[in-house]
Amino acid sequence: MRTIISTDKLSKIYQHRDGIVNALQDISLSINQGDFVTITGPSGSGKSTLLMALCGLIKPSGGTICFFDKDLTRASDQELSRFRQDHVGFIMQNFSLIPYMTALQNTMFPLILNGYEKQDQINRAISALKVVGLNNRLNHFPRELSAGQQQRVAIARAMVNKPSLIFADEPTGNLDPALAFDILNILKSINQVEAITIIIVTHSMDAAEYGNVKIRLNDGTVVNIESVL
Repeated sequence: MRTIISTDKLSKIYQHRDGIVNALQDISLSINQGDFVTITGPSGSGKSTLLMALCGLIKPSGGTICFFDKDLTRASDQELSRFRQDHVGFIMQNFSLIPYMTALQNTMFPLILNGYEKQDQINRAISALKVVGLNNRLNHFPRELSAGQQQRVAIARAMVNKPSLIFADEPTGNLDPALAFDILNILKSINQVEAITIIIVTHSMDAAEYGNVKIRLNDGTVVNIESVL
C-alpha cells in the first residue's frame, strides 16, 4: 500500500507569555492510502495541532510533512491552498455550515470555489447527500435539520470534491452516542467504498476503535501507534 502522508521529526513550538510550548515534538509517522486513522490523547496532547499541520493550516517549526512525494513544509501558501482545494475535505465538531444556505448549497460550496459548472455542482452535491442519506433534505436550511443531519451535510461537503484525504476534528463531539455511532458508520463506509483516507481526532475511545491505525499522543509526542491489517 502506498504512503499518502508522512512526517519526519515533526515539531511545533508556540511562544506563550509563560514560556515556550512544545505542542509537537519529533513526530514521525506514515499513513497509507485507504487508512482510517484515529488520533487520541488527553487535552493539550497536540491532537488538533497535528491535524492542522498535516493539512497545511499551520506551519511546523521543524521536520517535514510529505503528501506522496511532495514536501508540504517547502510549499508556498498558494501551493498549500491548492493542495487543500484539490485533495482535502474537512469535518468540524461544530459542523461549520453556512446558515443562509440549504443543505444542497452548503454541499456545493467547495465545487463553487473550484469553478465547476453549475449543473455538475448540483449533480455532485446531490450524489454526496445521497451517500449520507439526506437526498430528501436538499432544500432544508441548517436550522431545519437536527444535529446529526447537520453533521451529515458537513460530511457530504467534505467528500463532494472526491478528496484524497478527509480530516475530522472531533466529528462526534456534539452528538449523543446513538448519533455518533451513525456518523462513524457513515465515515467508515466512505473510507471503504470511496477509498478516501480518513484521519480523525477524537476523545472517544469508542470512536477510536473504528481506526485500523490508532495513534495516541501525550505531551506532543507519539506514545503508541497500533495498526490492524
